[in-house]
Amino acid sequence: MVPEFTKIFSQDSQLYTGALVLFVSILLARIAPLPRPLQPLEWLSQVAKNLSAKVNHANRAPSQQLIAGSLAMLLLIIPFWAVTSFLVELAEFPWFFETIIIYLCLQDDHFRYIANEVAIAIKRDNKPHARSLLLPWVSRSTVSLSSVGLCKTTIERLSTTSIYGTVSAIVFFAIGGVPLLIIARMLKQLESVWPAYNPRYRYFGMPVYLLSTLVHYIPAKLWSFSLAIQGGPKSLMRLFAPKINATPLNEYQTCEIVACTLAIELGGPVKFKEERVDMPKVTYGKLPDENDLLRAIKLNSIAFSLWALAIVILPSIWGLLRVMQG
Repeated sequence: MVPEFTKIFSQDSQLYTGALVLFVSILLARIAPLPRPLQPLEWLSQVAKNLSAKVNHANRAPSQQLIAGSLAMLLLIIPFWAVTSFLVELAEFPWFFETIIIYLCLQDDHFRYIANEVAIAIKRDNKPHARSLLLPWVSRSTVSLSSVGLCKTTIERLSTTSIYGTVSAIVFFAIGGVPLLIIARMLKQLESVWPAYNPRYRYFGMPVYLLSTLVHYIPAKLWSFSLAIQGGPKSLMRLFAPKINATPLNEYQTCEIVACTLAIELGGPVKFKEERVDMPKVTYGKLPDENDLLRAIKLNSIAFSLWALAIVILPSIWGLLRVMQG
């Protein structure tokens, strides 16, 4: 029996190793994240900001800004992606480096703990502390956010984090391994640094926004489904027939599921420094408060648990079928 089981395991060793790599990486990212100054993706963000300051000129023609944005995107992604992928291919124990890379790509999954701290700060009426907690995690200004604005922004960030974290890691690692995951994660990082709904990056950030939206469309729908099933038929209806199709598309459609499930309002105007940008509202109920934020954290945690369990259960079922077949 033991030799037979060993033979069956060896036939699908990549499946079980990959599942273990994913599970360990996700667990580590949740319980032991790196400080933000030590995260490679934060270094990429800083390089992207410095580069855009030199090559993004809002006074130039839109076509020139589009070309500049496309070239800047390629310049930042291709060299880092090539070096990282090459090192993984050369490694004697690729699973070790895969675990580290996936772990580094999942650092934003820690945001649910920040969201909980924001809820506590709002409950204590300590808005300055809540704003300072939220500031490093969003591309907009948080200086003038009210309690409602803080709740909205935190719920929106919380609701979409796992699209580019847990779900993207599982989907892209399963399809194309670490190289595909790295490209997808870098695209999202650049998109958040150059948000297309910020007038400063309306054209410069459009190429990376379009590519990132296309690449993450399926992970966004899958994550939205894991949220929608908790809200019943009405939320599932919004998954397949969203009312709002605005920029950023994936974020808006996911936030619509959350707003419908929690019966709250999300979206609305945002500020970039002193510039106010009107954004569509997603209205399914009252304005959110700290209690709704806590409900959003619970909603997010249940959906995350479903995905974490899938990593364990699906390979186990496959192995059991193999044993029964043998």
